[in-house]
This record gives sequence, C-alpha cells and structure tokens, in this order.
Amino acid sequence: MRNATVLLRALGVLVAPGFILGPVMSDIVPAAQAESLNVKPGAWEMTVTTVASGMKLSSEMTAKMTPQQRAHMEQTMKAREGKPHTTTLQSCLTREDVTQDRIIKEMEDEDDDSAVQCKVKVISKSSSKLVADKLCPGPSPSTTHFTIEAKTTESVVATGDREQQGSGKIRMDIKGRWLGAGCEGIEE
Repeated sequence: MRNATVLLRALGVLVAPGFILGPVMSDIVPAAQAESLNVKPGAWEMTVTTVASGMKLSSEMTAKMTPQQRAHMEQTMKAREGKPHTTTLQSCLTREDVTQDRIIKEMEDEDDDSAVQCKVKVISKSSSKLVADKLCPGPSPSTTHFTIEAKTTESVVATGDREQQGSGKIRMDIKGRWLGAGCEGIEE
C-alpha cells in the first residue's frame, strides 16, 4: 500500500460500502503547485471516526449479491446507522506524501472506473490547510467537501462530508499525531 494512500484515506476520501470513488481532475493554480502541508515526515497515527446516515446499497452492488449477502449487508448498515465507528491506523509518511498535489493525485488514482469522471475543486490551500470539494456527476452522483489542517508540525485534523445521491451521507473526522521520525514496525 502506498503511504500517501493511507494518509489520503485518513484525510478526507470517504470510502464505504456502495460508494465508488473515481478519477478526479484538480483546479490548481500553477504557482501554488507542490505546496506541502507543514508536518513532520515519519511515523503517524491517524484516528478516523465515521458516521453514516441514510445509507442504501446501489442497484449495481445488489445485482452482484446473493439474497443472503444483501440481507446481511442491509442489516449491518442499519445497525451502524448514525453510530460512530472509529479506526486507528499507522503509516510512515515522507515529505512527498504530504504535498497537496500528491494528495489530490492520489484521489485521481483512487478508482479504476474511468466512467465516473469526478472533478476536484480546490477552494484554498496553504502550508497549513487544504480545503476542496470533489464533485462526481455519475453514474452515482456524489459530492464530498473536505478540509485537512496541520494544527502543528506534529498534529493534523481533518473533516470530510460525503453525500451520494440516493445512497446517504457519511461524516468523517480525523485526528492525526506524529509518533516519531523512525518508521520501524509500521507495515505499508
């Protein structure tokens, strides 16, 4: 797994059953390209809390399931409705992994389905903050608004709100903390 992918998932790309993330094109001002978030490279721990509401399985997904699989998935989604789900993960990040252009590029490469044709609109970016919207026209239209903020060189917070037409909403809150310069014992 690529380091930036772990960071990207923790910092605003919302992935859940029934959601497909597609390639994106960024609207980046050339003079602002290659700006990095002002955080230390090395080992990081990300605590990701997601809350889903109104989730529904897509017809494409249910067509590939047995009735038992569909019933199980629907039951699982219903049980998680409105309840926070927290995951903690660790990753080794290089300086290149936290460049904002690379984070956006990882979003471009997130899905192999070229029919999705999502676009990312960068609202603002600086060494301490990236704010963007990801707009996906279809085949399952969705909108994601995310903010990534380097509070200090050793602390990151992020939020992401994703709404997929007819399939619900997901809210993601992330808190990241730097563990140290060495990455021993962290699997990629």
